[in-house]
Amino acid sequence: MEHTQLAVRRKLADEINWNDRLIGIKGSRGVGKTNFLLQYAKENFSIEDRRCLYVNLNNFYFTVKSLKEFAREFMSDGGRVLLLDQVFKYPDWANELAYCYEQYKDLKIIFTVSSVSRLKNEQSPLADRVVSYNLRGFSFREFLELQTGLSFPFYDFDDILHNHNEIAHEITSAVRPLDYIDAYFHHGYYPFYLEKRNFSENLLKTMNMMLEVDVSYINQIEQRYLPKLRKLLYLLSVSDPSAPNISQLSADIDTSRATVMNYIKYLKDARLVNLLYPLKEEFPKKPGKIYLQNPNLLYADRMIQVDRQTLLETFFYNQVHKDFKVNTGGKQALFTIAEKYPFVISEKLNGRQNNDNYYAIDGIESGEKKIIPLWLFGFLY
Repeated sequence: MEHTQLAVRRKLADEINWNDRLIGIKGSRGVGKTNFLLQYAKENFSIEDRRCLYVNLNNFYFTVKSLKEFAREFMSDGGRVLLLDQVFKYPDWANELAYCYEQYKDLKIIFTVSSVSRLKNEQSPLADRVVSYNLRGFSFREFLELQTGLSFPFYDFDDILHNHNEIAHEITSAVRPLDYIDAYFHHGYYPFYLEKRNFSENLLKTMNMMLEVDVSYINQIEQRYLPKLRKLLYLLSVSDPSAPNISQLSADIDTSRATVMNYIKYLKDARLVNLLYPLKEEFPKKPGKIYLQNPNLLYADRMIQVDRQTLLETFFYNQVHKDFKVNTGGKQALFTIAEKYPFVISEKLNGRQNNDNYYAIDGIESGEKKIIPLWLFGFLY
């Protein structure tokens, strides 16, 4: 806790019901799950307070000590809150957490798990016991707070649609968001950009760990198939968002069409890609388009300049997708949000506007009517 810096308070901390006894924090590698646990400890317990304990289940100690036994001994010593990191590294973790929940009524367990793990699967012993939440990378709002030292509220989607002029004026009176948006696109999503390390190398390392550990380990994919998974991600990342040619991808990575679709689903679960479907359609059907999950990933594998339009679309999808379903659009719209709001995403306005559509436009500080600054959708969380 002494080494935990509370750089910015995550919005998720206010969305969680901390009274629940078994809380799961899901998230992809690199989004700050460990710091989130330590932030909770720092806000609620002093360093001398032994009722709360942080434990990483990657520790070799847990090769000989069971989680059930450890929890029992912790409680007998007066412990009341266990913060468990990387539980999926521990064999049979779901059954032992369910046991602790049933047997130790005075114990609260908050644990982190990969986004690939399925806590609510009907076969999971935790399905009816755990309350799970998703931790995402920094929003543009959070990044702006870190860069400026200022504090900004977040806004709900309807607020932005109907009051964007007033909101934009309030924010731009304190800061110029357009001065920071490109930096966010490049490195602002993952909290480890704050570390004094090469961000691009760190991001590549994180992506490889997602594939090697989170995807392969949890889905029990043999290591010899990992190069196919890596190649598939690369092919998707250097292609502009479009309907994937499954047959071509199958030939490119030398595997079956069915395996390609399964691999795409694994990449989605790991939050490396987002799948865009027409309304009323979903996996296992072929997606209408495939996007990388956040703008930072667009820079990781590319040796060429990133296409601006792809960058804007990826940013919009990523920020809005937290709370809303995103589908393909119609009538020149790229996206349909919450099954009713058609959106055009663009660098600038081109030609006549369709009155049915909303327009999220790059490079403007404020808009009018249905023309909304794109950066403002980074204030949803």
